[in-house]
Parts: sequence; structure tokens; C-alpha cells
Amino acid sequence: MTDQSYQPTIAGLKAFAAIADKRHFGSAADGLGVSQPSLSQALAALETGLGLRLVERSTRRVFLTSEGEALLPRATAAIEAVDMFTAAAVGVAQPLSGTVRLGLIPTVAPYVLPLMLRDLATQLPELAVRVVEDQTSRLLDALRHNSIDAAMVALPVDAPGMIEIGMYDEDFVLALPPGHALAGRSRVDPAALADLPLLLLDEGHCLRDQALEVCRLAGVRPDVGSTRAASLATAVQCVEGGLGVTLIPQTAVQTETARGALAIARFGRPRPGRRIGLVMRATSGREDEYRQLAALIAGTITGAGLGAVKSA
Repeated sequence: MTDQSYQPTIAGLKAFAAIADKRHFGSAADGLGVSQPSLSQALAALETGLGLRLVERSTRRVFLTSEGEALLPRATAAIEAVDMFTAAAVGVAQPLSGTVRLGLIPTVAPYVLPLMLRDLATQLPELAVRVVEDQTSRLLDALRHNSIDAAMVALPVDAPGMIEIGMYDEDFVLALPPGHALAGRSRVDPAALADLPLLLLDEGHCLRDQALEVCRLAGVRPDVGSTRAASLATAVQCVEGGLGVTLIPQTAVQTETARGALAIARFGRPRPGRRIGLVMRATSGREDEYRQLAALIAGTITGAGLGAVKSA
């Protein structure tokens, strides 16, 4: 009679399945890379625990009992499930393979994703990237709740329990309407923002706060109008339409200027800018792997000819 509390070992199940496949103890042992006595002991322990005879053998042949025939498909399924579990565990333990859930802020995602995903597919073909675009505060919440694995955001975030890995620095560029008097300048004083209608993104976007910080450091109170945009692309379109000026990160210049007649100007040194980095949970235990991932992504971006972008 089978003991309901008995839990078969994987070794026992594999011994049973190998014997059923080879119909020969010696061949089954060789296939598993174990000795024949070890194989026999594993099978015997399985039969004893189940209270069933699974295999019969004589001097000439080995065959399954009716109970063995009935249980073989389930033994095979159990072995396959354990193998799949082990394979999945390898992917989970190594972020450079398997699946990584990556968050990106909206002022980064549209400009770096095409390059980043293309190069990661080439360099890390076993890595599947799942993208989540959201504002920094919500990405940090998602990290805390294990909804994502890491996030590309502007640093610092100064969030308890998080590790910040710097990736690259980029300048802010002044986006202007076509034909603006400052268009093409390379040494604009940030104090000039005092006399320009500044378009800002909605509350919650870190670029909004960064633009206001540029003004504060320049000692000016910007002329902030009532126009606000939910995305940088919308803000740029408003600029092209003559509604004001805005700040865009260097990585966005190539994309946004290719869409229309947007003019740009660059600030004088030291140029205002931001640092982009990868943020991860300190408790994940994967800092080394994520540092490798951050370095690969940063290398893609800094090597793509995006201008004044430098590795952090």
C-alpha cells in the first residue's frame, strides 16, 4: 500500500524513467552517469516508498509492471517539470539571460530604446527585455513591489533600499522656435531664460524639476506660461509652433530636430545637464550583473554619436 506522506526523489524517478527507456539496467546507469548499484538502490527506494513494484527483470529481459506502465508518464512529467524549474532558476539568477523587466522614464525611453534594444539583442541574445515606461516615482514604487527589476532614471533618487549605478551624463539643450535670435548659439547664458517663455512638462516629470533647477542656479525666475505638456514630444511641437522654449536632453536632439524645423542652442560651460543611471533593489543580490547590464547600455548610447553624451 502506498504511503501518502512519501515524497519520491528525483534520483528515484530518473532511475525509473531511464530503466523504462533502455529496458536494461547497465545502459540506464550509463545514460545517467551513475553506477549500476546506485541505479538499483534508487529504484528500490522508489518502489519501497510507493509500496509498488514498478519494474520486473529476469536473466534475459527487463519490463514494466502494469503499475509501472501507468505511472511512467507522470514520472516523466515530474522530471521535465524539475528540469524546467532548474532552467528557469538559472535565468532568474543571471539577469543577463532570461527576462529582465526594465523601467524607463518618458524623457529617456523614446530616444534610447531603439538603439538599446537592437544592441542588447545582438550582445545578449538570451536576454529578453520587458519595457515599462513611467515617471520616476511610479517606477520606484514598482521596484519596491517587485513589479520591475531595474529602472533607468535621472540620478540621484536618494531612495532607501535602492542601489544607484551611474551610466552616462548628458547636457541640456535649449529648444527654440524656427528663426529664433538664439538659434545656433553655442554659449548661451542660462540667465537668458529669464526673458524667455519656458514650457514645462506636467508635474511628476523629473525634467520639469530639472529645468526649474537650472533656472534657480542661474538666479532667474522663469516666465512659466499656462502651456504644459504630458510628453517631451508635445512640448517640442509647442515650441515649433512659437508658444515658447523648452529644455531637452542631448539624447533627444537627433530625434526631435529630425521631425521638423526645431532650432536649438547650447549653453555655455559649465553646461547644465543630468546623469542617467540604473536603479535596483539592494536586496536583490544582483549588483554585479546589473552593473554589467548598465555598462553595456551606456556603451551603446555613448557610442551612438548622440553628441555631448559621456559615460558616467
